[in-house]
Parts: sequence; structure tokens; C-alpha cells
Amino acid sequence: MSLELSQKALQVKPSSTLAITARAKELKSQGVDVVGFGAGEPDFPTPGNICEAAKKAIDDGFTKYTPAAGTQELRKAVAQKFETFNHVHYDPSQVIICNGGKHALTNIFTAILNPGDEVIIPAPYWLSYPEMVKLAGGVPVFVYADAANGYKATAAQIEAAVTDRTKALVLNTPNNPTGAVYSRQELQAIADAAVRKNFYVVADEMYEYLIYGDEEAVSIASLGEEIYSRTITCSGLSKSYAMTGWRVGYLGAPAPIAKAISAVQSHQTSNINSIAQKAALEALTGPQDFIPKMKAAFEQRRDYMVEAFRRMPHVSLSEPHGAFYAFVDCSEALGLSYRGKKLEDTTNLARILLDEYHVAVVPCPDFGYPQFIRLSYALSLDDIKKGIGRIGDFLNALS
Repeated sequence: MSLELSQKALQVKPSSTLAITARAKELKSQGVDVVGFGAGEPDFPTPGNICEAAKKAIDDGFTKYTPAAGTQELRKAVAQKFETFNHVHYDPSQVIICNGGKHALTNIFTAILNPGDEVIIPAPYWLSYPEMVKLAGGVPVFVYADAANGYKATAAQIEAAVTDRTKALVLNTPNNPTGAVYSRQELQAIADAAVRKNFYVVADEMYEYLIYGDEEAVSIASLGEEIYSRTITCSGLSKSYAMTGWRVGYLGAPAPIAKAISAVQSHQTSNINSIAQKAALEALTGPQDFIPKMKAAFEQRRDYMVEAFRRMPHVSLSEPHGAFYAFVDCSEALGLSYRGKKLEDTTNLARILLDEYHVAVVPCPDFGYPQFIRLSYALSLDDIKKGIGRIGDFLNALS
């Protein structure tokens, strides 16, 4: 008898962002000067006070199990952050500390989805959402936003996609890959639709501290009791505190959902790393001056990217208002040829850029928009200028 692998596992697509990043790192290890616009990872070191808190935790012997949902002091700190920054009240018992933002999301989908339940995912979307939904037994349903609305799905579009199988909406603001930020008015309209049609909102607010210009960070759960009772809010420390490798995410949820997630996590992973929890506590309760400094650097890089792409032929950029991504439309370029061969798709385009121009970008078929590429500007301004120059050379070589 032949043994087969799980159909769920076989249907999961590998992450194209991680694949691009791995290939770029491989070239770098060979001595190639690669400019990597691939990974969504701040290039800043984790602040020193956070690292010192981790060292102290080791020295103090804080290396044993903690409660599965996180230490009480860290859950209190997250609850306080929700209160002061997000204007949402979660009791510490409603807070779960997870192994990064991805784990928070997989916990949520495991807790709320039954086989065949539909989850509305506005596109462009972070490529992991559909795979997480499918692994939890759900069915992704895509709603395609357009340039005219800044690549933000409208409440009307979302409501039109609702069926009797709809269980939840994934709402990502600021958005990966577009950098779009939903306004208070847009969120209120979506909240009204969620209440009217009675579905959950999974609010992924990972980039909440990285918002530029006059835009504001608004948590949909803060817009009234009815939407609060249907919303699970998740975030983490990876982007805001340059703690990607520490793997600290968290969520706040209505008490029954939080209880279910805590039970799931107690069997799947138990607590997250004890030392990382002490570092996270310091991040949330210690000095916060790191965040505005990092945000200012990202905003300067964003401004340079926007102006640079406005001058480039064959591509266009929708100005990002949050996060650290540039979402670049390559439709015109795909109608052209490079060295006598027509550019077939953005995967081909990205391969040429990496292999011949030593620039790593992410093609966006897995984000729902195959004619686009995504560039992270979480790298130094000098590297950005060098990489943008190489992309310009490539575009100018098209005919």
C-alpha cells in the first residue's frame, strides 16, 4: 500500500517572497552585489534596551515554561497598548501572545472556521492569507480592489461577496503589498456591513505604527460594541520594534474566541519563547523613541521611491501611505521585449532583474495581481538608490 501525503499540505503554495529572498541570499553568499527589495523586514537592529531585557531574562533563569497564552505581565502590557493606541478594551484574559503574527492568524482561523466556511480576502492581499484559510478548512473568496480607490476594497464590494457560507473578512490596514490605509469612514462602512451581514472581521494591523502623512491608525474594533464583538485584532512586534526573528505576535478577541484560541495554542505550541516574552515586555513598556525615528527613515525612503518611479518608463506606482512596500504596475512593460524576447510575466521580469541586474523584487501573482511587483523599502537609502538605478537601466533596455 502506498502512503500519501495530506492533500492540505500538497495544496499549499510555497512563499514566493521567501523564495526570492533565499535566491538573493544565495547570490550574495557567492559575492554578488545584490540589492534586495524582497523581504518585509526592517533593516534596523532591535533596540538595545530590548536586547538587554532578553539577556537579563537568561541571567535570571527565566528559561522555563510560562502559561500557554503568555505571561500575565505581558498580556497586561498588550491590553494596555490596545487601550491607549488602538482605543479598544481587551481584558488581559482576552489577549493571547503568539509565535509571531502568522501564528496569531493561524490561531484565529483554526478557532473560527469549519470546513467549507468562506473568508473574504480583499485583493491585493498578503500571499499567506489564502493558504492559512485553506489549511484551516476554509475557502478563500477574493474581492478585487482597483487603482481608482487606492487598491482598497469598498464596503459595497465586500457585501456583494457575502454568501450564506461567509464566516469572516480579512482586513489588512496598512496593507501589504500596497501600503494602502483605510480611513475611518471606509472602516465604518465595512463595520456596518459586517454587523448587517453578521460575519467576523480578522483585523491584521501589523503595520499600525508605520503610517505617513495625514493618515491615521484606526482599529475597526474601536467603532462600536457591535463590531467589537465580531472583531479579532492582531498585531505583533516584528515590524514596529525590528524584532522579526524574536517571533512575538499577539491578538485580542471576544472572550469566547480568546478562550478557544488559548486551548488550541496550549496543544499546538504551548507558550512562545520565555526570553522573547521578557524582551516584548520591555519593548511595550520601555522607551518608545525608536518607533518615530524608524518611521521617519521609512518615510524618507518612501518619498524617494515615489519620485523615482514617477520618472521611470513603462511602470507606475500607487503611492503607499503606510507599511514599507511599493506596489508597482508593470502592465506596460509586459507588452515589451528584452533582448529580443517578449516579457511573458512578472515572474520572468523578476528573474531577469535578479540574474542580470542583481536586484531582488517580488512578482505578485500570489498577491492576486500578476501584472505587479512588490518592492520593500526596508533597506538603506543608499541601497535603494543603487537598486532603483539598476531597475531604470533594465526598463530603458526594453523595446
